[in-house]
Amino acid sequence: MYFDSYSNDSRLQPSLSNARIFHSIPNAPAVDVYLNNRRVVQNLHYGDFTKYLPLRQGSYNVKLTPFNQPNKTLLTKNININDSSIYTIAAVGYVPKIDLQTILEPKGPIIPGKLFLRFVNLSPNSRPVDLSLINGRKLFTNVPYRGVTDYIPLNPNKYNFQIKDTKNGNLLLNVPNINLRENRFYSIYSIGLVGDKPPLKVVIPLDGNSYLRF
Repeated sequence: MYFDSYSNDSRLQPSLSNARIFHSIPNAPAVDVYLNNRRVVQNLHYGDFTKYLPLRQGSYNVKLTPFNQPNKTLLTKNININDSSIYTIAAVGYVPKIDLQTILEPKGPIIPGKLFLRFVNLSPNSRPVDLSLINGRKLFTNVPYRGVTDYIPLNPNKYNFQIKDTKNGNLLLNVPNINLRENRFYSIYSIGLVGDKPPLKVVIPLDGNSYLRF
């Protein structure tokens, strides 16, 4: 799944941070998300992101429950939100061993005529992987499960990506015809299972540091 649209979430109050929730647990049902015992998201499906939620600096208790089953907790965890920051909070793992991973989206200058791309490996049964172009150029190497790379600059273009096992070079996934535009920040998230169902796939959202302002 690929997302590239600017959001109305840019109407933000000064000094607030912003976080979206990402459901990447391949064997978990759709979930409701609670912050400090208040339900803020309903029926979030595997592979989907919420909109960015404005949050004040501080500690939050995050609870996940199956959709419309508030008494059946899948996960509860405290997270810290810093001031004036942008995050993706990913629900990761494989039931019953699941967790939350707080992924910072650092704000940086936009270089005219360039885009910025990074890779996040959230496939719970994968070994370290490489993300390459179809011509063999490696963009990111040896990225383990839950690994988050730095952003790299690229020219705007239509790209064909490949995910390969770092150890043996086996092709795990082709990702063709991804149109990436200038003046934006993107993350390629790999989710799903290698050699099992649901299969390995990627989602490529437009990151909030492309358009959220403080």
